[in-house]
Amino acid sequence: MHDPTIQHQPSCEDELNIGLLTVAEAQARIRDGVAPVSDTDTVPVREALGRVLAEDIISPINVPSHTNSAMDGYAVRAGDLPDEGVREFPVPGTSWAGRPWLKPIEPGQAVQIMTGGMMPEGADTVVMQEQVEREADMVRIGSGHRCGQNVRAAGEDLATGQPVFSAGRLLSAADIGVLASLGLGEARVYRRLKVAFFSTGDELRPVGEPLGPGEIHDSNRYTLYGMLEKLGVEIIDLGVVRDRRELIEQAFRDAAASADAIITSGGVSVGEADFVKETLEKLGSMSFWKIAMKPGRPVTFGHIDNAVFFGLPGNPVSVMVTFFVFVRQALQKMTGATGASDVLTLHARTITPLRKRPGRFEFQRGVMEQAGPGEFTVRSAGAQGSGVLRSMSEANCFIMLAPDRTSVDTGEQVEVQPFQNLI
Repeated sequence: MHDPTIQHQPSCEDELNIGLLTVAEAQARIRDGVAPVSDTDTVPVREALGRVLAEDIISPINVPSHTNSAMDGYAVRAGDLPDEGVREFPVPGTSWAGRPWLKPIEPGQAVQIMTGGMMPEGADTVVMQEQVEREADMVRIGSGHRCGQNVRAAGEDLATGQPVFSAGRLLSAADIGVLASLGLGEARVYRRLKVAFFSTGDELRPVGEPLGPGEIHDSNRYTLYGMLEKLGVEIIDLGVVRDRRELIEQAFRDAAASADAIITSGGVSVGEADFVKETLEKLGSMSFWKIAMKPGRPVTFGHIDNAVFFGLPGNPVSVMVTFFVFVRQALQKMTGATGASDVLTLHARTITPLRKRPGRFEFQRGVMEQAGPGEFTVRSAGAQGSGVLRSMSEANCFIMLAPDRTSVDTGEQVEVQPFQNLI
């Protein structure tokens, strides 16, 4: 029990604090405080994968460029097909993909055609080869077919002049295939966003170096690197910066000179070295927030020169959670991508109890599995401490528990956000 004679400051142990920002309020402030890059690059289509399109794409051609067969079979006039019984058709030749039959089809003829082969002039229907009997230069076709079957019309996929993609689209493998199908060898995309990051703290040692008393390996730079790599940005790793005023200031100046965004971990909560906050306020405009969330209560956001700054907590899980909740969508907006920050939210039935006190929005780590069509279960990934990075490694989703929610019993429904392919 706290000594009543001591005046306590707000801490991360508090559940109900007046003046804490909600998660949604913090997201809105950050979203309003960032802007997309405007510079563009023109790159070969293969190098456009994962880049953000900087111009609208209008189809310059029909795709496919000619009416063609969707099957191996025989091209005929639908009016020549029998209503009942069987009819024999002479076969004057074959239309191959890339080597079309250039003569008009005569009434009563059937031209053999391969998948992708151009339809002969006058033909409007393809009968699959499995549905005919072929003997020498004749083919027997029965009834039961319909006009236009197994035919792909010119422009069926994309027509000349049709809008294809809008600027701001994050290009997928299918998208660059579509660009190639239009005959486009290059794409104009927004330049890659440059993101610099570093960790602060005298206790941090690089991976591969022995630990002294009270020292730990710096894992935050590795998780940040992995999450940034997922976003396809240009990454600038400035390493570990010791708790020295001059070193901190120089690191911020170097980062601001070379990057569009700066991310740090550590040094943003009460009790950290005072010169961190002083340096940030000296170099730029900063907002130091306490957010009603767990983990990840203290977050710093602002600008240093022309760079956006995100100061994340030092605990490993808090770094990943605050990146997912705040930084990820901000960086995606800065890349010029539209609609890319949406995260799928599902409902799942808990198969383990979940402990929670009211007051803060909690992002508990969970393991979600599909229990049936449209049905999911979720269980806790184990210890939920902000320093237990293993919980993030073993989890595949966040269990989203609203501020007013209390502990959850087995069998209750909760909201979950899968993150396995996102961070």
